[in-house]
Amino acid sequence: MIWRKGALPCLLAWLLLCSGNAAAVVFVSDQVNTSPTPDNFSICFDNSCQSIRQLTLTKQQWQEIRNLFHPAPSSAAGERTIIGKAVARLEQIIGPLTGTSNDRGRNERTGNPLDRSMDCIDESTNTTTYLYMLQKQGLLKWHRLKDPVTRGFFLFGWPHTTAVIEQQEGNRLWAVDAWFHDNGLPPEIVPLEQWRDGWSPADS
Repeated sequence: MIWRKGALPCLLAWLLLCSGNAAAVVFVSDQVNTSPTPDNFSICFDNSCQSIRQLTLTKQQWQEIRNLFHPAPSSAAGERTIIGKAVARLEQIIGPLTGTSNDRGRNERTGNPLDRSMDCIDESTNTTTYLYMLQKQGLLKWHRLKDPVTRGFFLFGWPHTTAVIEQQEGNRLWAVDAWFHDNGLPPEIVPLEQWRDGWSPADS
């Protein structure tokens, strides 16, 4: 999350995220669908959900996502790999519908005013929405969705938020962070304790 013009809504959203254990979609805006389905879900963009689009996937599009989970993965690690592919494919499908196809990682700008961007609040909210739909449709066998988590708190770096899943065996938490990369690329999925310590892909 980079401090710049338009950062006040991002800060307010971040403070709300840190105020409790409820999911980000509850706090960021009352326009966000908190019970998303492939037929009716919300997508945030323009930094901290300043813009929200209500969308519907076609049956063919959702079936494409379902197909990624068949055959079912035989391990938690395998399921995390497929989750990454599913989030990436959903971003590819949704990008043309929201103008976010050219969204760049780490809040970088394309220079084209027509390109819509996503900060970490947008990315974590959208990824949580995708994970909610995957879980609700019974596609997650090895993990369950948890509330987004924020690190930083100013004293230890700029606040940054990620979606989170919990591995059912052992209850280990994993960050699912799509903010680091351009639209349509798989998110980073790393142990949450490592992510909390300030991890980024350059550390790998």
